[in-house]
Amino acid sequence: MLPLLPLLPLLPLLPLLATVLLVALPADGTETGSVSGVRAADLLSGVAVLVCAGRLLFLRRRPLTTAAAVVLGLPAVGIALATVTAADPVAALPGFVRYLQIFVLVPAAVLLLVRDARGFRAVAGAVVLLAAVQGATGVHQYLTGSGASYMGEDVRAVGTFGPGDVMGMATVVGYGLVAATAYALRAPAGAPRPLRAWALAAAALLVVPLALSFSRGAWIATAAGALAVIALTGLRQAVRALAVLGAAGVVLVGGFGVGSEMISQRLTSITEVTSTPDRSVNDRYTMWAAATGMWREHPATGVGLKGFPAHRDAHASIGLSAGSDTAGAGQEFRKQPLLSPHNMYLLVLSEQGLIGFTALAGSWAALLVGGVRRLVLARARGAAAVDCGLAAVGLMTWQTVDFLYADIGGPSTVLTGIVLGLAAWWALSEPERATAA
Repeated sequence: MLPLLPLLPLLPLLPLLATVLLVALPADGTETGSVSGVRAADLLSGVAVLVCAGRLLFLRRRPLTTAAAVVLGLPAVGIALATVTAADPVAALPGFVRYLQIFVLVPAAVLLLVRDARGFRAVAGAVVLLAAVQGATGVHQYLTGSGASYMGEDVRAVGTFGPGDVMGMATVVGYGLVAATAYALRAPAGAPRPLRAWALAAAALLVVPLALSFSRGAWIATAAGALAVIALTGLRQAVRALAVLGAAGVVLVGGFGVGSEMISQRLTSITEVTSTPDRSVNDRYTMWAAATGMWREHPATGVGLKGFPAHRDAHASIGLSAGSDTAGAGQEFRKQPLLSPHNMYLLVLSEQGLIGFTALAGSWAALLVGGVRRLVLARARGAAAVDCGLAAVGLMTWQTVDFLYADIGGPSTVLTGIVLGLAAWWALSEPERATAA
């Protein structure tokens, strides 16, 4: 029993760890990995919220601080207002539940259940493990031609998320790469010596499945998150890290030719989106314009949660296609309807108006700014948990940048709540808890 005693403080984290790992269950459009349409990872996130509530009620744990309650609770105001002012409040209720889960309840549960830096590292480690599993699956899909359809070939790495959620694997791998980079640059105090080498190897290897996802938005978000981590470690380490990552990219992608031609074409397309956009980019611009039009008609509260699809055609130009073509990875050809603008900020603005947008974006900005501020202070004091700060700020940077090109939806969405919770733990928890080894 004595060897197990150090693990007892981690027991409340089991629902969070299970939530992260169960995201890997296949998403094939059937009941696999789900119960009555609700995925296992979402169910476990609900268990985590209940465990958190039970600890608060029966163990009389301290509730959220005033600052944390305001930052995490503020989005609930906009979400509730957009629900009650919707044309059909009943139809908006599923959106209310989902937004409350991802942006309020799960982040609050993570903040309260993660008691110290060791707990933070356990959850971050689970994210890296999930990224490694999904990344390995994605590379296998590319090598065997069993991935999602891309440019006429079934080579797009999508992991276990299927062609209907091509951003799922890219999101998970991006999270894992950023977290691994943080621990490669600043290993926890007292950690085994090989940890930094393993973290560096993990970060370098995850570059491959990220590249094979062919997701331009994930590439940009991961680059931003990794650069934020590197920049905040100090100049000397930053120079070394950039040199290593650059060399790894050249060797893994250029030297071995891993998808080099397709990746090159995809990279080139980033600079051509305004001059000669492809169909997916043209659809995205059209939906962005539609979202902006909705907001102009309903500037305060928007068209209501889940209202974008119903109002899309009235605001979109005739250039919008009927949907995106998806196939491969075990799925027959399917036309996937375009039900969101693929920009979280514009989705919130169109459905929740300026009130909801200010509440949500303000909460995210507070987490990012607060995290950077605490990280600078922790480095100045030589705190032991700087690695957690680097990971938290890097992940939050990734999320805020990715929201420019994506929104919530799909099996990986629950991880957004986990990431926001980790960022909240670092930015809003008490200094002695945040810096404890």
